[in-house]
Amino acid sequence: MSTQVLQEPAEVQVPTKKSAGHIIVDTLVAHGVERTYVIPGESYLDVLDGLHRSPIETVVCRHEGGAAYMAEADGKMHQRPGIAMVTRGPGAANAHVGLHTAWQDSTPMVLFVGLIPFAHRDREAFQEFDIKGWFDTGAKRVMVLDHAERASEIVAEAMFAAMSGRPGPVVVGLPEDVIREMVDPALHPVIPVATGGMTVTDWKELKNALEQSSKPLFVLGGNDWTQEGTTQLTSWLEEHHLPAAVEWRCEGNIPFSSPSYVGPIGYGRPKPTYDLLEETDLLIFVGTVPGDVITDGFLVRQDWSKKNFLVTIDPSLRGRSGPVSHQIVSKPDVFVRDLVMMEFSGKPEWRSFTERMRGEQEKFAALPPATPSAGPARMDTLMANLVPSLPKDAIITLGAGEHTNWAHRYFPTEEYASMISARNGSMGYSVPSAIAASLNFPGRRVVTIAGDGEFLMNGQELATAAQYGATPLVIVMDNQEYGTIRTHQERHYPERISGTQLKNPDFALMAQAFGGFGIRVENDADVPAALEAALSAIDEKGQFALVHLIVEQRVKAY
Repeated sequence: MSTQVLQEPAEVQVPTKKSAGHIIVDTLVAHGVERTYVIPGESYLDVLDGLHRSPIETVVCRHEGGAAYMAEADGKMHQRPGIAMVTRGPGAANAHVGLHTAWQDSTPMVLFVGLIPFAHRDREAFQEFDIKGWFDTGAKRVMVLDHAERASEIVAEAMFAAMSGRPGPVVVGLPEDVIREMVDPALHPVIPVATGGMTVTDWKELKNALEQSSKPLFVLGGNDWTQEGTTQLTSWLEEHHLPAAVEWRCEGNIPFSSPSYVGPIGYGRPKPTYDLLEETDLLIFVGTVPGDVITDGFLVRQDWSKKNFLVTIDPSLRGRSGPVSHQIVSKPDVFVRDLVMMEFSGKPEWRSFTERMRGEQEKFAALPPATPSAGPARMDTLMANLVPSLPKDAIITLGAGEHTNWAHRYFPTEEYASMISARNGSMGYSVPSAIAASLNFPGRRVVTIAGDGEFLMNGQELATAAQYGATPLVIVMDNQEYGTIRTHQERHYPERISGTQLKNPDFALMAQAFGGFGIRVENDADVPAALEAALSAIDEKGQFALVHLIVEQRVKAY
């Protein structure tokens, strides 16, 4: 009979080093990143390996443009940058559209780009490109990890740069040999971001300007807010019977239903809102500046005798047009923290001014009849049936095109970041941003409205939606053309239609092929039932749903 000899358990050896690629992932985790949107490449395999079994969800997209758009939308919904990862050369080129969106929309975003090995640099290796030459003019910073031991520091610096000052995109290059090097795994601390705030002088100047004003107007914009900040500001505005408009595609920075909300200021604005810029005797821009969209191409509100207060953390006031009476260097939430301590008696003329403008907004936003009409499907009928069914926390996402006008006018944006859109007019944004919103807020109703031309730019990301369980309602308004450009063409080159007409597939069948629910609607009478079926598919089957709305066509040629 043999005896078993018990041995002492071997001492567990804790690795003293990690690869730079794994440290990059660890640093992102430490910064609170929950999700990254990727197109894989052999140039950053070690980072992908670090993501394996990490707390960060890796969302594999179908095109780098879609991945970059999702990351940019992610940055709009959080107080941290959205993260995208792509490979060198062609992958980086395809992601550039998302960077431009983040730059013009002031969205915090970090794009990681795999690069050729350090040892192959400047020899025109396969897919080699000049990352700083490509991105320097369209990003806040372009950084390259040339020393593996600085991996965590570079990520911390990139996250800080994306969030500090006016938020924006940062690009980080990752040479494939450098990220495989083994180094000390210690992580760099999170770098705090300065938020500014009102000085005593700022506070006195603003209070004095308000007390002297009979028609003041707040204009809210940008993405650098929180729900708490918008809620506090809304309460303060309502208490003092002060009006607030919103920058183009920033609806939700004040609730749609607030008695202080007087409408959007941007492309397609109603005339009363358009006239507001010249009528008011005091404008207070918070989180934005009077750029070309607000001022109708730098034409409105250019008289330097007018009073404009600009509240922005960007001391350079990039994109600003017209007079500046006083700048307050502050992020919106911190400005609101200081503003709500300002007490004074509201003027009767404030109340009457706000009530008049609120009445104009309510007329503009009044829903059309829900009863279908005879003839082709209509967006008016769809919105009239959709809006009453929406919960308070519903989210709308938009790309670019005339189809967005229905959302700006009717969609009830009641919470911050309930409108996720591309203010740089970028097409192809609707579906990727809706997927990002649905993944971030799986319990909320997410709706996106896409034009037919826009949908075909990134509609393939519906495969990503099916893979990861995103459940947006996708409405495709099909008028067989690039409608916005056609409108401009009609205005400047009447009866000479060129380069704007489309022949489209059956988008409903595409949705079904991608694993979702799809329904094609040609007659207005069928709109309510189609919408009900689409919402049922989302709620009962956990699918994304697409409504292909064939609307009336304009004459295709003259």
